[in-house]
Amino acid sequence: MESQRSFLIIGLALVSFLLWQQWHKDYGPQPVEPTAQEQTQQTAQGVPSFEDVNTGEVPSGDADTPSAQVATVSQNTSRIIEVKTDTLDLRIDLLGGDVVSADLLKFPVEQGSDIPYSLLRSGNGLYIAQSGLTGAQGPDANKKDGRPVYNTTSEFFDMTGDTLVVPLTWKNSEGLAVTKTFTFKKDSYEIDVSYTVDNGTASNAIVQPYAQLKQVMAFEDDSNMFMPTYRGAAYSTEDDRYQKLTFDDIEDEDLRETTKAGWVGMLEHYFVSAWVPPQDATNSLYSRNQNDRYAVVGTLAPSATIAAGDTQTLSLTLYLGPKDQDSLAQIARGLDLTVDYGFLWWISKYLFALLQFLHSLVNNWGVAIILITIVVKGAMYWLTKKQYESMARMRNLAPKMQQLKDRFGDDRQKMSQAMMELYRKEKVNPMGGCLPLLLQMPIFLALYWVLMESVELRHADFVLWITDLSVKDPYFVLPILTGASMYLLQKLQPTTITDPMQQKIMQWMPVAMSVFFLWFPAGLVLYWLVSNVITLVQAKMIYASMEKRGISSK
Repeated sequence: MESQRSFLIIGLALVSFLLWQQWHKDYGPQPVEPTAQEQTQQTAQGVPSFEDVNTGEVPSGDADTPSAQVATVSQNTSRIIEVKTDTLDLRIDLLGGDVVSADLLKFPVEQGSDIPYSLLRSGNGLYIAQSGLTGAQGPDANKKDGRPVYNTTSEFFDMTGDTLVVPLTWKNSEGLAVTKTFTFKKDSYEIDVSYTVDNGTASNAIVQPYAQLKQVMAFEDDSNMFMPTYRGAAYSTEDDRYQKLTFDDIEDEDLRETTKAGWVGMLEHYFVSAWVPPQDATNSLYSRNQNDRYAVVGTLAPSATIAAGDTQTLSLTLYLGPKDQDSLAQIARGLDLTVDYGFLWWISKYLFALLQFLHSLVNNWGVAIILITIVVKGAMYWLTKKQYESMARMRNLAPKMQQLKDRFGDDRQKMSQAMMELYRKEKVNPMGGCLPLLLQMPIFLALYWVLMESVELRHADFVLWITDLSVKDPYFVLPILTGASMYLLQKLQPTTITDPMQQKIMQWMPVAMSVFFLWFPAGLVLYWLVSNVITLVQAKMIYASMEKRGISSK
């Protein structure tokens, strides 16, 4: 039918554009990697010089930290401590108490591998979560001494119960003491980071919590033209629940926002890191391009004044894990939108909920994809029927249309009037074949993004040789079957195309699309194949019904 041809032509144009993008990525100008010396210097840089922004001071990250401070760690022989839970394996640097490495234990790099996926990391691919206390008396505000070096009682912390508490302690010569505590919960990627400030000095102490994510901007992009994914920063404000902040944006202009609640994050295809400040407070959000090497996005919570002799606790939340929509939605408003379904998210979220429900019934994501395709195609059957019947009536008018062209071909005004009169007389809507298609397209696009973005499909098993629905079919069986189904659809659909060249292009279209499908994730190809098979069945039913009512489908 005409709609299938429209799909194919649009698909070919899209793939051509994506091919150009991939060529530019492979052969265009590449970012310059930092040298090992530069990398070491940048990693060592702390946070304690400032510039005034909105309601507080934003750490700039331009001050070097003296390496001699490492010697002040008295209770621990190593500056790096390891924390292991049932979901996370972290490395925390006692210099500043930053999380410099985070492995996701339940998400292997490859299916069947024993190597966990590294979300945060040091080295050439620097990506860390920094936090501390700035402000007049904040430990991170001391430009002379650099960032604080915390003490701890052990080099290794292992979760044995439902919670794990990792305290880091620091105290200055004036009597100000800070305990930075990481609290982990079983089966959770949410980390509570709190600061208990004990002011043992003779005057008030003003401190202000900050938290930021720092990542190298030159990285190896794991997306491709067939599966484009976003990697960069994002943030949320009271007025805008979710806003992307690309590395190019960070290079061009600093983010400066003051908002009630809010959060900042760094996104990858299936995973996210995010700092969530107190949601009942007014916070500052910021970004910074550090030396054209690193993108920094952070949040600054309100300052706190601790009277002499008093103690106060300040808390933030750090999330390091998969884009689990249910968990993210409970942490902060809009954080679940990091599962980026694009402008059709309001449709996609309901389709994902339906997909989750179907999976709960069959316990197989591949079968759930088949079922949701059946449900969606069944729900839109009436639109498909109207589309087929409208196009059949238009084809039946072809001889009369040709007569009008022969009669009024040189007079466009009379030709247009005669056509409209013919449509009215035959009760045919020339847009009848397009409108149903326009209504169906958002549904199919929304479902496409659900299947591409949902972490639940990562390493999800289906049947036989398809052991991971998020990667291509290793034997290309699904793409070949999809191409065959497209060929059958093309044969089933009468055509009005008379130009020999166009006919040849349409004949080869299923072959071309099959080649493109070779690189598509198996879950998406499975969806397309099932959709084509259902369309074949529906077309047979509709054509049979039309013949009974005297409407020719030829």
